[in-house]
Amino acid sequence: MAISKLDDIDRKILAELQADGRMTNVELAKRVGISAPPCLRRVRTLEESGFIKGYHAEVEARALGFEVQVFAMVGLQSQAEADLSAFEERCNGWPLVRECHMLNGEVDFILKCVAPDLSSFQSFLTEELTSADNVASVKTSLVIRGAKDEPGVPFDVVEERLSQIS
Repeated sequence: MAISKLDDIDRKILAELQADGRMTNVELAKRVGISAPPCLRRVRTLEESGFIKGYHAEVEARALGFEVQVFAMVGLQSQAEADLSAFEERCNGWPLVRECHMLNGEVDFILKCVAPDLSSFQSFLTEELTSADNVASVKTSLVIRGAKDEPGVPFDVVEERLSQIS
C-alpha cells in the first residue's frame, strides 16, 4: 500500500497514533471522524500493510539510571555486504546500542548508545566496540542535552506533498 493509496482518514489515524499510541479505539475513531468498528479495521489494515510497525512506551532514560548518551561514528575496514551485515548483527547484540544506522560518506555507521555512567560506556567502547571484527575507527560525541526528539514523520509535510500531487 503506497502513501498515495492512503486516504485522508488513514493518514489522520497514523498521525493520531504517532502522537499517542495509547488512546482507545473509540477515542481514535472520534478524533478522525468515523465510528469505532471501521476505525479498528483500518488500524489493523495499516498494521498488516507495514505502515504501523509497532507500539512502545517512551521511557525516561535518566530516571532509570542511564545518565550518559553518546553518538558513536564507526568506520569499518571492509564495506562488503557480508561485513556490513555482520556489524549490524553485532550491534543488535549490544544492549547499550539503542540505534544503528548505516550512512553514506566518511562514516559507515552511527550508533546511538546509552550507559549508566562514563565508566560503563568507556568499558563498552574499549572492550566491545573498538575491538569488534572489522572496526577500523570509532569517534564518539557525548550528548550534553537534547533539544528535540520527535518520533515518526511530520504529517503536515505528507499532506503538503500530497496536495501538490493532486
